[in-house]
Order: sequence, then C-alpha cells, then structure tokens
Amino acid sequence: MAAHEELPAGAGQEAIDELGSIRQSIDNIDAALIHLLAERFKFTQQVGRLKATHGLPPADPERELLQIQRLRGLAEEARLDPGFAEKFLNFIIAEVIHHHEKIAGTESASTGAPRAAGSPAQAGTPATPSASA
Repeated sequence: MAAHEELPAGAGQEAIDELGSIRQSIDNIDAALIHLLAERFKFTQQVGRLKATHGLPPADPERELLQIQRLRGLAEEARLDPGFAEKFLNFIIAEVIHHHEKIAGTESASTGAPRAAGSPAQAGTPATPSASA
C-alpha cells in the first residue's frame, strides 16, 4: 500500500496485503504495455521511413478503418469496451502519423524528394489518423 494512503479504521491487514498484490500485478502489466508500445513504435518508424522513401502519404484511412473494425472485435471478445479500444488506437495512430510526417520531412530535406501529393503538409490540413503504422 502506498505510504500516502491512510488505512480506514476497518481495513484488515489481509485486505491491505491483497491490495498490494493486485497493484503489483497492475504495475507489471503497465510495464509490459510500455515495452509492447516501444516495440510497436520501432516497427512504425520502419513503416514511416519506407513511406517517406517511396513518397507514400503518412496516413492510410482505408487501413485505419480496417484496423479499428478488427480491434473493436478483439475488444468485444476480450470483454473490453470497444469504444475505449478505438479511442486508444486513435491516440496511437495520431502519434504514429506525427512520426511519419517528421520522417517524411527529414527524408524530403535530406534527399530532395518531393512530398507525396495530398500529404497533410502539402495540403495544409491536419493528418487523419491511420493504422498503417
């Protein structure tokens, strides 16, 4: 139990020990999530470099839609709120696209390659999240 939490008068040591054990499991899962996200972003960086090299746009709305549908289904199977899963995925996708745009800008600057037609930087519009990452 965290040192800053006060124990209620009726809290028994057994409950406190169980709470600590559950929280340790949560901490372990949080650590695993961070490591999984790091691995995922390693691959999305590769996707970003590949897209930049070949002048592909950072976003792929068709893939995004397919990924959202797939992950909503997985969430339902796992008894996780599909709306939450979609919000989480959209958050990740937005960050991936941001990375892809940075990579494309770096690639364009270093190779003189033109940006892909319709890319957010060229069109002057914000990026649409894409699960192509």
